[in-house]
Amino acid sequence: MIVGMLATLPAAGDEKFIIVQSTTSTQNSGLFDQLLPKFQEKTGIEVRVVAVGTGQAIKNAANGDGDVLLVHSKPSEEKFVADGFGVARADVMYNDFVIVGTSDDPAGIAGSRDVVTALSKIAESKSLFASRGDDSGTHKAELRLWKAAGIDPSEDSGSWYRETGSGMGATLNTGTGMNAYVLTDRATWIAFGNKGDHGIAVEGDARLFNQYGVILVNPKKHPHVKAELGQVFINWLLSREGQQSIADFEIDGQQLFFPNANDGSS
Repeated sequence: MIVGMLATLPAAGDEKFIIVQSTTSTQNSGLFDQLLPKFQEKTGIEVRVVAVGTGQAIKNAANGDGDVLLVHSKPSEEKFVADGFGVARADVMYNDFVIVGTSDDPAGIAGSRDVVTALSKIAESKSLFASRGDDSGTHKAELRLWKAAGIDPSEDSGSWYRETGSGMGATLNTGTGMNAYVLTDRATWIAFGNKGDHGIAVEGDARLFNQYGVILVNPKKHPHVKAELGQVFINWLLSREGQQSIADFEIDGQQLFFPNANDGSS
């Protein structure tokens, strides 16, 4: 981390904004509403967020449509850097995924801490399950968990397994509307307003861990990238002030993201 870059800003005539390609959970949860005004007040740099699924955010950044990438699919992030599209990757924060479902719990999974067994029971009982189906970080995590259960849910697409092709909020709306189970990040679930009869059915499995990473888009690939300003933002996120701002973000007394920049990065 180059702390000195916090004081190294462009000339006054330059446009002091950056574009951050980010996952939807950081935007929909309200986290950016907490962080970005503090960052702009400190540095004078405006951050413009494009909030899409992780897969789309990575594609956008690879095309040069952004200065910084902040998403949650570590294997994809590491490939992004290895392919030369990103300068380096650093851990920023984490939370976890949960499976939510209705109180009648047709698959009998409520209270489980074993997500693979829970998914097996959903498939065996053919209970409705709403998937984002959009190559997002959440969707990638969901597919890894189905694979661990030895199940290919796409074989039942359109029957009990419903792919929305939408963001987390829209998929949760679909899930609550059709009484389906949904895998969601906890932050979006806490911030979600249309819970209806749904509650958390499965949580606490280590396989539900959800790590977020931040990457500067490589200016050697895309010379227009505002690398200096982007690095200032990354440095702030990883700094004590940025990490504390992440920790301070709560809804109804619940912390949504847990900073871990100093717990190991790559």
